[in-house]
Amino acid sequence: MKGDNYVFGMIGLGTMGRNLLLNMADHGFKVAGHDKDAKKIEQLGKESGQANVKGFGSVNEFVDSLRKPRAIMMLVPAGKIVDSVIEELTPLLDKGDLIIDGGNSHFTDTNRRVEALSEKGLHFFGMGISGGEEGARKGPSMMPGGDREAYNVVRPIFESVAAKVNGDPCVTYIGPGASGHFVKMVHNGIEYGIMQLIAETYEVMKKGLGLPDEKIQTVFNDWNAGRLQSFLIEITKDIFSFKEPGSDHLLLNDIKDEARAKGTGKWTSQVAMDLQTPLSLIDTAVSMRDLSKYKSLRVKASALYKDKSRTISGSREEFIASLEAALYFSTIIAYAQGMHLLSQASQEYTYDLKIDRIAQIWRGGCIIRSAFLEDIYQAFKNDAALPHLLLDKNVQQKVSSLLPAIRSVLSGAISAGIALPAYASALSYFDSFTSERMPSNLIQAQRDYFGAHTYELIGKEGVFHTQWFTK
Repeated sequence: MKGDNYVFGMIGLGTMGRNLLLNMADHGFKVAGHDKDAKKIEQLGKESGQANVKGFGSVNEFVDSLRKPRAIMMLVPAGKIVDSVIEELTPLLDKGDLIIDGGNSHFTDTNRRVEALSEKGLHFFGMGISGGEEGARKGPSMMPGGDREAYNVVRPIFESVAAKVNGDPCVTYIGPGASGHFVKMVHNGIEYGIMQLIAETYEVMKKGLGLPDEKIQTVFNDWNAGRLQSFLIEITKDIFSFKEPGSDHLLLNDIKDEARAKGTGKWTSQVAMDLQTPLSLIDTAVSMRDLSKYKSLRVKASALYKDKSRTISGSREEFIASLEAALYFSTIIAYAQGMHLLSQASQEYTYDLKIDRIAQIWRGGCIIRSAFLEDIYQAFKNDAALPHLLLDKNVQQKVSSLLPAIRSVLSGAISAGIALPAYASALSYFDSFTSERMPSNLIQAQRDYFGAHTYELIGKEGVFHTQWFTK
């Protein structure tokens, strides 16, 4: 084919970029790809087998092959590589062309790039993509943020390739500037929280209840058929049935207990602190990944402190039923904290986020998709100004019914010496959030005592300071 025939270009033909490009081709779009690695271009050709997909080793030829206004997505590692690609692309583009960063870039970097490229007449989008390699190939959830008119250029493509739930595509215009990358960052923070909760659930069943792997797999399988249905529970039950060929035990049991991270969970916690929006469960999940890396210290401490009982008393089946309810409760809190951060950020950064639409596109294709996202969608659809998910009447009824279970599970686990930091954080957050009067008045008194930071009084205007001691 001659130049100006391809409607979309992809830079970075790794698994994600290649799969997303092939997904577009499957939907009838003529697309082009570019990578400096000739083997990746060759692999694209082998996997496509279609005339409407072409890989280019030359960036000039790649750009020339695209129909104007050009729409080019980058799926390359976040950081300096993104800036390097932009620097190489910019001289080859015309005003009105569109560059899309589909990686997990920090939203402040996206802000900088939006402003710099806008001065050159180029549109820049930061777009979060969730769903992993399978999602990219079969239908991801996508969160594009930037200029709305520029989005309309690529909207037909994105809506075609996105995952579908009840016929609705799991992609929507998020908002201006870096809003797309911000929303994806929060998505990943929620993901951290839920993954930690599931890991703690495994810990309880394995150590506290002494369940064999086969029974744990059955429990997760049963839960995935109920109200806990989600992608993360689904893959967990699959992990508990996977053995390497010829092996007599789960691969899981050979994996070292040190969890790694790419930083998006930490970014979520950092931004939440900047916005003074508590994300205690997500903060805990980030901290536990960090703690897991201190393996040698944990081994030494385990040998030093040997007084843990580990066994949870009582009926196993009753405890498993309570554990299901406790996990449901804690998962709701993880979502509630994330949605609260989105609401606060929308005001602070003037994103004008439509929380219901975000919940809607998270129902399919993405890593945190779950049955409960339908409840979140309905809550914010019914009240777009809902300040916090826990204030929704339907959610309130569900959470209230789960409280006895989460308290029972934590009591049993703590007595057995089993750490459930994310579960505990979820309950403590709830108990504090629903407390009409917190003990924070004592903190204010202490601050005024040692630093003359002043305080406010109930029912009285103004700020006050007291000389708490005599010199």
